[in-house]
Amino acid sequence: MRICVIGAGAIGGFVGARFAFAGHEVSLVARGAHLRAIRERGLTLIEADGREHVAKVAHATDDISTLGQQDVVIVALKAHQMEPVLSQIKQLCHAETLVIPMQNGIPFWYFLKHGGPLEGTIVRSVDPQGLLAAEFDIDQLIGCVVYPAALITAPGVIRCVEGERFPLGELDGQVTPRITRLAALFEEAGFKSPILDNIRAEIWLKLWGNLSFNPLSALTHKTLAQICRFEPTRELARKLMEEAQQVAESIGITFRVSIEKRIAGAEKVGEHKTSMLQDVETGREPEIDALVGSVLEIARLQNIPTPHLDTVYVLVKSLSQTITKGGKRIQALAAA
Repeated sequence: MRICVIGAGAIGGFVGARFAFAGHEVSLVARGAHLRAIRERGLTLIEADGREHVAKVAHATDDISTLGQQDVVIVALKAHQMEPVLSQIKQLCHAETLVIPMQNGIPFWYFLKHGGPLEGTIVRSVDPQGLLAAEFDIDQLIGCVVYPAALITAPGVIRCVEGERFPLGELDGQVTPRITRLAALFEEAGFKSPILDNIRAEIWLKLWGNLSFNPLSALTHKTLAQICRFEPTRELARKLMEEAQQVAESIGITFRVSIEKRIAGAEKVGEHKTSMLQDVETGREPEIDALVGSVLEIARLQNIPTPHLDTVYVLVKSLSQTITKGGKRIQALAAA
């Protein structure tokens, strides 16, 4: 299979390396020092158990237009990074290409093939101009939820912290031959990829943690374990999740685990820095709109108050402004 990963960062690199090890023709789209290292030395993957492998990929580039048509396109960019590469993504697709957006939060396609009262609604928090919904071929999209945690530890080096689960699902919930083949492809690469008949419910289960722990970690510089083991932040996470649950249930979502079990799952991950905290520390724009802004947008459509989420959203947006307009990275330094 010809597989292209656009955004070969921590998660994209993890997935791309595994598919390369499985013998597929993998193309990685990356930038800067990370790209140069992959070209020179290959992509090193350090598994959660410490095993280390080097993946030799077919192509590593920052120019999507050079790659030609692909069988599977994995878009591992943050939601706010997708618009600039829209036209180039289309160049990668033939009639049977499957496109898998791997974003956290509410995806741009959420209300496409939804079937509910909000069918066709564009989530402006993640698709401000409606370009993503208009430009992507909805029939090529596959829903995916990303559970693994990974880090870029050095240019060209990815370390998997924990996890191998990438649940997959057709947007309309059908179990089709193509989703069955795709799930088998993921399984052959060593992932756990169950086929779900309601991928949106799984999106909310993952988002439940992201919308609480990511902003709290960015604001406090605490790891998942530290947030969960300090009662005030644990309680605040609970309040955020309670509000999000009300929003989700208003559009037909049922959670299969309790809030306490979801918090316990985050605590079990341990001393891990969330992706939002990593962004803050490296001076990148935090991904707040997909994780929180989108939930607030749906809450307003459903007339549901969300005071705790509103407050956290404003604080992280302000932090984001400090980073992006001031050109700053914000790190907690050890005392002298």
